[in-house]
Amino acid sequence: MNDTHPIFEKKNVLVTGGAGFLGTHLCERLLKEAKVICVDDLSNSTIQNIDHLLQYPDFEFIKYDATHHLDLSEFPELDKFGIKYQGIQEVYHLACPTSPKNFQNLKLHSLHANSRAMLSTLDLAVKYRAKYLFTSSSVVYGAPEDRQFFHEEDEGIVNHLSPRACYDEGKRFAETCVETYRQVHGIDTKIARVFTTYGPRMKLRDGLLIPDFILDALAGRDLAIFGTEDLVQSLCYISDMVDGLVRLMHAGPDVPIVNLGVDEPMKMVDVANKIIAMTGSSSRVTFEEPLEFMTKKGLPDLTKAKEDLGWIPLVRLDEGLRKTIDYTIANKEMLDLSRQRM
Repeated sequence: MNDTHPIFEKKNVLVTGGAGFLGTHLCERLLKEAKVICVDDLSNSTIQNIDHLLQYPDFEFIKYDATHHLDLSEFPELDKFGIKYQGIQEVYHLACPTSPKNFQNLKLHSLHANSRAMLSTLDLAVKYRAKYLFTSSSVVYGAPEDRQFFHEEDEGIVNHLSPRACYDEGKRFAETCVETYRQVHGIDTKIARVFTTYGPRMKLRDGLLIPDFILDALAGRDLAIFGTEDLVQSLCYISDMVDGLVRLMHAGPDVPIVNLGVDEPMKMVDVANKIIAMTGSSSRVTFEEPLEFMTKKGLPDLTKAKEDLGWIPLVRLDEGLRKTIDYTIANKEMLDLSRQRM
């Protein structure tokens, strides 16, 4: 694994979508080695996610919509990071809504996040000659059909006119943006194809199965699976995913794209029953029609991640669920308040 060290004591790193679920955990990790600029318009996240980070002098939050041109020199709060002479060394572009229950209301936001925000953040990387990492999604592969595992070289088939095309085809277009900027401008770009990830700070009541399972189990309500008892997912714990992203960013230019996730299928009915048992709940599991945003997904082939990054997911499902349940119990009141304010 190759890593280029800047001449400055600490790198300046920009994270868009930094107040979201994945973004907050990534910002926490990056603070161990860098000065972090967190950009988020809070349209699909909450400031409470980063409250604990605001105290750190090497962390700065900017409420801003990344679909617009981003000029870091316009923010005097960033003067302490010496942007004028140091610039930024890395850009992590995470900003994109992923809300199954609120998908209809966020379609244009998704479209802009996968187009305008791509160009805005890529232009920034070109300006500062910064390394650039985009969090894509397993949806670019389309439905698994007869194959269970997806390799990075698989082209995939996605309906570009479907009701969810702004996200699925949007991610494919976003990847095209990244690759085109790499070819034309010669910047070091990375694409992480992220499979389903879970852990503390996931949005509540948003159609994301694991946080909803936990809340319902704690309240003694039925756990609703949007699909059949055969529904399976790849479930990666958040700390493993963050580690994969950082390793990918630190890799050399010969590692431009990698799958990140768990290559072991998890039946969601089994996950639901585990949560019921772990919470001592009397809840039952029920099945409902899939939401529009939800789609059948395959599993990641992790050969490149293992060989090129030395990365494998380490947190077992039981351990990850326990950490997520404990966090939800400890922060349930705060989480409920955050949801009401959004």
